Amino acid sequence: MYRARGFTLIEILIVVVIVGVLAAVAYPGYSDYVTRSKIAEATSNLLDMRNKMEQFFLDNRTYAGTCATGTVAPIPTGDNAKYFDYACTNLSGTTYTVTATGKTGAGMGGFVYTIDQNNVRTTLGVPPTWTAPSTSCWALRKDGSC
Repeated sequence: MYRARGFTLIEILIVVVIVGVLAAVAYPGYSDYVTRSKIAEATSNLLDMRNKMEQFFLDNRTYAGTCATGTVAPIPTGDNAKYFDYACTNLSGTTYTVTATGKTGAGMGGFVYTIDQNNVRTTLGVPPTWTAPSTSCWALRKDGSC
């Protein structure tokens, strides 16, 4: 006697639905995780820039002239700037601001972080789906926590 082997169409559809539901639940969490990992580039580079700016200040007694190529505190580029663009502003003898602006093409559009000579960390911008923090800090999570 012949016995049929294999799966019925209903069994396959049930498996497809279960996989679809699991993917729908897991994808947003994974997407947020990837975004948070990209933010680490900005925070790490800003802290590194702050240390280099302070080193330049100790050597020269001014912040003016920092961030230029060939100095101890050049702007991060290349592999160190995959997800953010960096800029030095407000350069004077006693002040500076380093800004990290998210690259839209890298999925980080809307993020803007700064640090200054007083180590004040500020989130100037976040995407519309994120909440801006209520204090001076860097938003590291979607809910605005630091």
